Order: sequence, then C-alpha cells, then structure tokens
Amino acid sequence: MKNPATYQHKILKNKNGIFTPLTDQLAIEEPLEIQLLFGPADQRQRKSIAVTMRTPGYDFDLAAGFLLTEGIIQSIAAIQKIAYAHSLDPENFENTVVVVLQNTVAVDLDQLERHFYTSSSCGVCGKASIAAITVKSNFKLPLATPKISAALLHQLPDNLRKVQAVFDKTGGLHAAALFDWEGNLLSWREDVGRHNAVDKLIGEQVLKNKLPLTESLILVSGRASFELIQKSLTAGIPMLAAVGAPSSLAVQLAEQHGMTLVGFLRNEQYNVYCGADRLSR
Repeated sequence: MKNPATYQHKILKNKNGIFTPLTDQLAIEEPLEIQLLFGPADQRQRKSIAVTMRTPGYDFDLAAGFLLTEGIIQSIAAIQKIAYAHSLDPENFENTVVVVLQNTVAVDLDQLERHFYTSSSCGVCGKASIAAITVKSNFKLPLATPKISAALLHQLPDNLRKVQAVFDKTGGLHAAALFDWEGNLLSWREDVGRHNAVDKLIGEQVLKNKLPLTESLILVSGRASFELIQKSLTAGIPMLAAVGAPSSLAVQLAEQHGMTLVGFLRNEQYNVYCGADRLSR
C-alpha cells in the first residue's frame, strides 16, 4: 500500500489558556470512484457506479466488497481484474478504480441507479426508496448453536484495539474485524467510513475466495446500523458484535435472517438483541 492513510498538519494546542504549536496526525479522507467495465466482448460498457469518501488504502478490497455487499456480483468468479483507472496499472495509485467483469456476467443497470453517492457518514445516501435498500443474501446462515463464550467475547474489542495503528495516530477512524469462534483475529480494516471498513474487510475475503464466512463473526468499533447487518449477511456472517448501539432496523433485519446481534460490547458487559443461542452461557 503506497498511498498514506495519514498526513501531518501544524496546529495550536490550547491547554489552560496556553497555546503550544504542535504537529497533529490527521486521517486522510479522499473520494474513490468505483467504475464497472462489463458486457459481452463486442459490447463492453464502462460505467461509474459509486463515489465514496474513504481513507486511501485497500482500494481493491473496498471495490470488491462494495460490489458483493450491494448485490452486483456474487463471488470472485465474476471479476476478471481490478485496476486503477488512469493507467490500469495496479501499482499506480489513483482515486478511480475500475472493476473489469467477466464477459458472461450480466449487470442489472436499473439496480445500479441507487449506487451513485455514498459518504463517510451515510452508506445508503442516494438510494431511490426504502424498498431499494434491501439486498438479497446468497448465503443461508447456519443454525444458531453455541459458538463463543461471554468471557471470550469480552476480549475481542481489546484485541482489535491493539492493531488499530492508524486510529492510534489520529483517533478518527472506524474499524471492522473478523474473528473465528476461538477469538483469533483473522483480519481487520480501518476507514473514515464505517461501511467502507466493512466493505474492505469483506472485499479482502471475496478476493481470496473465502466466502461464505459462516465460521466467523464480525466486530465493528461503532454502532450497528442496518447497512452493516446487511453487508455482513451478504457474506454469510452469522454474528455481528458492536461496541455501540444497534438501530431498530438493524435488529429487525438480523432477527429476520437468524443472525446473532450483540451491542454495547464494552466495560465487561453487552446486550444480546437476537440469536442468543450462539453464545454459550
């Protein structure tokens, strides 16, 4: 990853009325445009499908994760290659990524109309209607049987916090992580957008051809929104734990699909909103 996730900025720090010149580390936020190149060999089309404000880095993971969690592709088999747009050279950093789909992959252009603009604060902006928000999952979750203990669950936020290198410098990023049922940290991603962090995390697994993620749980450093539940379901993840609160729609969606949803996982306590059978007590 050549592009930096932080940059330095000179500031004046005020403490007890005394100003001290310092250098602060800021999380970089830049737009990333995701384009698709698709269609039969003799009728190829190139179309912009989203612009998201993100922290640079793992852009190919982000693009692959976005396409999967928005229901545009179903697996890595749909992707021919991913490249930066300017030169189609993966080593050259640019703010536009092109995902080249296989000639045989059909793309629903009407479905794409809802994907045009997202931001670090709202992952569902620009979608035409509430009905259009829902994306169908391709994976059925396994039955809810005891998988993880309360004691082990309490350790996960600290384990994630230990590897949040960019957050340590800036204090301004969301994080998402995958753990197995033994509490082993499998992967993690940081980003100014919580939905981007999840897309980067899932996209990495897409590109490694590891879906469905039925033997994993996902931990997010903020609240559990409807969209994060939906993205996790599209990857076949049966359990989501959040340091913050869930929304009502997040609980309804998780319950509808038999997913385990844990909120307020901090300070040696948590709430189980649905799917308690996956927790051993």
